[in-house]
Amino acid sequence: MSALRGFRVVELAERVAGEYCGKLLADFGAEVIKVERPETGSPTRAMAPIIEGRADGENSGLFAYLNTNKKSVALDLAAAADLDLLEKLIANADVVIDDHGERWLGDRRLGAAARDGRFANVVFCVITPFGLDAPASWAPVESLNVFHAGGWGYHTPTEADPERPPLKGAGRFTADYEAAIDAALCVVSTLYWRRKSGLGQTIDISEREVLISRADAVLGRMLAGEAEASAARTAYDMGGPGAAYRCANGFVYLMILHSGHWAALKKLMDHPPWMDEFDETWLEFGCTNDLVARFRAGFAGWVVDREKDQVSEEAQKLGIPLVPVNDASDLHRSPQFQYRQFFQPLDHPVLGHALYPTTPYKLSATPAQLVSAAPLLSQHAAEVLGDTDRAGA
Repeated sequence: MSALRGFRVVELAERVAGEYCGKLLADFGAEVIKVERPETGSPTRAMAPIIEGRADGENSGLFAYLNTNKKSVALDLAAAADLDLLEKLIANADVVIDDHGERWLGDRRLGAAARDGRFANVVFCVITPFGLDAPASWAPVESLNVFHAGGWGYHTPTEADPERPPLKGAGRFTADYEAAIDAALCVVSTLYWRRKSGLGQTIDISEREVLISRADAVLGRMLAGEAEASAARTAYDMGGPGAAYRCANGFVYLMILHSGHWAALKKLMDHPPWMDEFDETWLEFGCTNDLVARFRAGFAGWVVDREKDQVSEEAQKLGIPLVPVNDASDLHRSPQFQYRQFFQPLDHPVLGHALYPTTPYKLSATPAQLVSAAPLLSQHAAEVLGDTDRAGA
């Protein structure tokens, strides 16, 4: 059984935000029909990481991840005949996912009047950087722009070097993935309401507002008016010793915040003499830049010869927030991920056999499942459009 089996989704999206929203729905069993450009397909087909030695358009690891369990048809949305086909698809769909915006939808006969009129029973989920009512001049932005417009870069990382610019943050498409999660939640909620009302509606997702809703404590205090913003990004750091430290086979990240962590850390390190220079409650009541620097030097010298997985496990047993800094190969070998069966194999006709990440949640009766690899361009034209000539084009 699949939680969303029986729902049909037409995906017009061509960016990570919309494609990941569609993937979330497809992995729970919705039929997701991806509408792509003829010949080139979605722009994400050309995005890195590119797997060398494979045919162009079928060699993107990013596209392969974002489009599991979907079907692909190619339509030229500048041609009236193909717009007619698109309208037929949407008329028989429950949801449309778009990440272009109001002007793009209007040019393809899917503007507000159409959504409220002949497609009144369809849920339209539109994910854009700044919302449907944003000026057109704001449209040509990248995920990095949205990341900083949402405030995340201001306080990234903690203990930043004030002479250097803020980091991009975790991952190239942070804003896209975060917005997609909210979008999928809104789609499912609206489908529930649609069952009662018989009506669809337009869901307007602003990626920037999604990021602001996830602001950290420092930014949250500023937004609430409890603290004044400062041009100095480091002005609000807590001054704690949280940092990455080199070890024998990579790095570990330590974050200690209170006297309980301090007592456990002394036990882990077998209480070296230099730790006696620190008051037991220094983390709560006496955390200065000088003490932080002295601690970091001492801990760095202790951890440098230790294996990251072993020392992290020993620390966590004592309640210390110490974790290994992992790369992709580390994650594949992780006993926890293996136990949870987080990575599952799929066969792609061009990319071949590979392990794919699944989902961080498990539903006992209706689990998300990886059933099929990302589709070849227009692979399902005959099935979806009933046009064998188009399928062979």
